[in-house]
Amino acid sequence: MEIVTNNFEFLENGLGITLVVFLPLLSALVVALLPKKQELLIKLTALGSSLITFILSVIVAIQFDYSKAEQFQLGNKLSWIEAINSNYEIGIDGISLPMLLLSTFITVLAIIYSFEHLPEPKSPKGMMALILILETGMNGTFVALDLILFFVFFELVLLPMYFMIGIWGDKTMRSVAGLKNEVETRLYASIKFFVFTLFGSAFMLLGFLGLYFRGAKTFSIPELIELGTSGAFTGTFATLVFAVLFLGFAVKVPMWPLHTWLPDAHTAAPTVGSVLLAAILLKLGSYGFVRIALPILPEQAQAWAPAIAILSAIGIIYGSLACLAQTDLKRLIAFSSVGHMGFVMLGISSLTSIGINAAIIGMVAHGVITGLLFFLSGSMAHTYHTRDMGRLGGNMKLLPKTGGLLAFTAMASLGLPGLAGFWGEFMALLGAYNPLPGLNITIFRTSMVAGAIGTVLTAGYLLWMLQRVNLGEPNDEWKDKKLHDADAYELAAWIPLVILTILIGVFPKLIFGSTNDAVISLVTKAFGG
Repeated sequence: MEIVTNNFEFLENGLGITLVVFLPLLSALVVALLPKKQELLIKLTALGSSLITFILSVIVAIQFDYSKAEQFQLGNKLSWIEAINSNYEIGIDGISLPMLLLSTFITVLAIIYSFEHLPEPKSPKGMMALILILETGMNGTFVALDLILFFVFFELVLLPMYFMIGIWGDKTMRSVAGLKNEVETRLYASIKFFVFTLFGSAFMLLGFLGLYFRGAKTFSIPELIELGTSGAFTGTFATLVFAVLFLGFAVKVPMWPLHTWLPDAHTAAPTVGSVLLAAILLKLGSYGFVRIALPILPEQAQAWAPAIAILSAIGIIYGSLACLAQTDLKRLIAFSSVGHMGFVMLGISSLTSIGINAAIIGMVAHGVITGLLFFLSGSMAHTYHTRDMGRLGGNMKLLPKTGGLLAFTAMASLGLPGLAGFWGEFMALLGAYNPLPGLNITIFRTSMVAGAIGTVLTAGYLLWMLQRVNLGEPNDEWKDKKLHDADAYELAAWIPLVILTILIGVFPKLIFGSTNDAVISLVTKAFGG
């Protein structure tokens, strides 16, 4: 692995990236040791840690050599588990850098929001520690260049999110059929999330072991990419490995029909849990496709690409139709993620530089926009004590700041040009129109048409949501109640996302400047064009 060095001592030998990954975990241990009564100190410790981590990630981005974005940089390779030749191998390239920045950025905002909006039971110690542990898992996944290390970080996010949903699950949620109350419902959702993702990860680990035994006994991702692009993995073996990797990553995305855990998890999760789940955790699966499955198993990626395109198109249409059937605002946003991640996977399935670039900017845009939507829906549920859209009419008159931001974010989510959501959807459709030569062009162009129909349906359900929630006269039940619009903590968490949504929409080179060369190199090495 070629490492690009620099003059900043703390960045050399992978120390900078190591700090970005493990500082939150160390801070979580500090938070766990602080007295429970010291709530302000606990919150300030968590916020300070997340801010320092974000600043370190920005310094990493500044020192990153964008002229060599296709190379893994600022990393290191140290012996870890000698018995199986697994190493502590880390580094970033133009593909992983935007995802790392997104992870550290969203974590800061989630902690700021949590200062005054902790769910019941109000235990900042537990919640802050879990958020910081989640950050270590998320950051580590994006910089890991060893399959075992990747798997450890990939799995590290499961337990914190399980406890977030199971303990701090939203009490305003509607119970599902067969369960007696909201407590049973959130426990059901947390167990469903855990079982689905653990099941997928078990298959993924089998694929990693297969690559290890067939790939010269190495777990190094760069070494396996070299072997894969030279044709080392072929035949039935490679097909089976791609199949199990597909299951592991597709559950995490989640792709239709493996998506059923997502609406329940989002509906039950506390607001910050939903934000982190939508903004970062869903990206671990699609990132796994780009980082591992495509470059290591290029022949199988081409064979599976039409099926992935079909499933993505179904997910886009299904997600939009499911949104039209919802009465719960948060559940509507949850189903919208199925459709938006469908566009991400459609771009990836095209196996073109346009499509994969679309997928990466789509992941970042979805993280920013849908994260903000979950922030807004959570605050509205906190204020109104309901998420029933039939009761939320007239929001623009009752909560004008929140209502205005909801309208803006909905416009970004439906892909309005000039805002972040546009580029991922538009370029994914372009990639599907002209997929990699040799792929079934009829399937891809049919999927493109389905995706285009999905954009119309997306506009339909979001405008329908705005009409029901924001417009009209407020219901009589709110007339005599004192409702508080967005406070300083909420605005501090939301405004940066609004600014980023506009910046990416107007200046997409913020993302493409990092990703383009790395994606072109991936496509050229793996697929020859």
